Amino acid sequence: MASKKIKKVETPIDRRETFVSIQKNFAEDGNAQEKLKTLYDLQQADTAIDKIVQLRGELPAEVSALEDELEQMNAKCAQINSFIEGMTRAIADNKQNIVDCDEQIAKYQKQLENITNSREYDSLAKEIENQELLRQIAEKNIGEAKVKIGEAKSDIESVKDMISIRTSDLDAKKEELSHIVESTAKEEEKLQAVRKACAAKIDSRTMSAYERIRESVRNHLAVVTVYNDNACGGCFNTIIPQRLLDIESNRKLIICEHCGRIIVNPDFTQKQ
Repeated sequence: MASKKIKKVETPIDRRETFVSIQKNFAEDGNAQEKLKTLYDLQQADTAIDKIVQLRGELPAEVSALEDELEQMNAKCAQINSFIEGMTRAIADNKQNIVDCDEQIAKYQKQLENITNSREYDSLAKEIENQELLRQIAEKNIGEAKVKIGEAKSDIESVKDMISIRTSDLDAKKEELSHIVESTAKEEEKLQAVRKACAAKIDSRTMSAYERIRESVRNHLAVVTVYNDNACGGCFNTIIPQRLLDIESNRKLIICEHCGRIIVNPDFTQKQ
C-alpha cells in the first residue's frame, strides 16, 4: 500500500506572534544571508520612498482639508438657497391669503347692506374682523420673510466670497503638489519597483513582522545596521558580543532586545 504524501500545513500569520517563532521560521527557510540582504534593500527602498513623501509635506492633507471645506461651503450655499426658495414660496402663499381675505371682506361688506337684524350684523362684523386680522398676519409674515431673505442673501454672498478665496488656495496647493509629484514620479516608480521585487522574495511571515516593526517606530526604520561597531543602529543601545557575532555571520534574523528592530550586517551598506 502506497504511503500518502503528507502536505505541510502553513500556519496562519498572527500579528501578535513572538519574534522567536519568526526567527525560527526564518532560519528553517535557508538562504539567510540573501534574505537579510533583501530585507536591508527593502528598507532602503522604503526609506527613499518615505523621503519623497516627506517632500510633499502637509500638502496632501491641506488639499484634502480644503476640498472638504469647499464641499461644506457649497452644501451651505445650497441650504441657504433652499431656505430662500422656501421663504419666496411663503411670501407668494401669504399674498394669496391677502387676496382671499380681501375677497371675503368685500363679500361680507356687501352682505351688510342687506342685513335684517342686529344679530346678523354682529355675526358679519365678526367675520370681517377675523379676515382683517388674518390679512394683518399675512402682511406681517411677508415682512418677516423679506427680512429673512435679505439676511440669507447677505450670508450666501459671504459664503461665496469665502468659496472664491478657498478655491484659489486649493488651486495653488494642487499646482504645488502636482509639481512635486511630477518631479519625483520617475524616481518613486523605480523605488516602488525595487520594493515590489524585494517583497516578492521575502516570505509572508517575515514581511508581516517587517511591516509591523515599521508601523511601531517613529522613523519607520525596521531594518538597521550595527552602529559604531557595537550598538543598534536604531536605538543605539550596546549589543552583546555573542549577538554581534550572530549578526556578522549572516545566518540568523537578529532582533534588538531594546527597540525590536531587525539588525543586519553593516557590510551590506558597502554592497549597494
